[in-house]
Amino acid sequence: MFDTGDVSNPDLPRAQIGLASAVTSAAALVERNDLLPTPAALRPLLPDSGLRRGSTINVSGAGATSLAFALLAETSAQGGWCAAVGVDTLGLLAAHHAGLNLSRLALVPAPGPDWPTVVAALLDAFEIVVLASPGHISPRLQRRLAARVRERGRVLVSLGSDELPHMPVDVRLVGTTTVWEGLGWGFGHLRSRQLQIRAEGRRLAGRTRHATIWLPDADGRVTSDDAGGRSHDVLLVEASA
Repeated sequence: MFDTGDVSNPDLPRAQIGLASAVTSAAALVERNDLLPTPAALRPLLPDSGLRRGSTINVSGAGATSLAFALLAETSAQGGWCAAVGVDTLGLLAAHHAGLNLSRLALVPAPGPDWPTVVAALLDAFEIVVLASPGHISPRLQRRLAARVRERGRVLVSLGSDELPHMPVDVRLVGTTTVWEGLGWGFGHLRSRQLQIRAEGRRLAGRTRHATIWLPDADGRVTSDDAGGRSHDVLLVEASA
């Protein structure tokens, strides 16, 4: 993991080249095909049951950060490199339990004012880039990043409900309701969370999909609701706006 710190300096192009060179072989570690590996519990929500290269996914609503990193789990577990930009609320232990290989994850929590350039550099070499946009981005830069995603065959996962009209979203995943389990009457701890997700977007041909998953289940994994994981303790229910 690394933190670029303040990237607004004249050496940025050289740093960009160095970053790409350092992970030149990263893409080769995952078999090159149209779909990236995806946790089985999330496949029913996605076109072709996987993350298609060259696509943009938006994740928002309840459990958005956990859901975004669950999308990375299988790719990182199979040797692919992933990156997160502008995400300063990541729980690394939870991400690890969800199956994310932390040794294959690059973190840039504070990319600075030149963050679009940082994202572009990461897209040159990383299979999946998660982005929590830290500021305004011009239409021109939006189009350039969208083109970079397509040309390099990467997957960009954007966090939050802010629209980027010049970076059209292929699939939008919205956490609608989350139910935590494990608390008793004055005892216990949160063990598992049931998350209801709605999927929509142009790649789904106008058809909305729904799924209920455990993120995490009682064993800390990402599983479908059919896989179980339910306890009988008091529930804490939250719904997205």
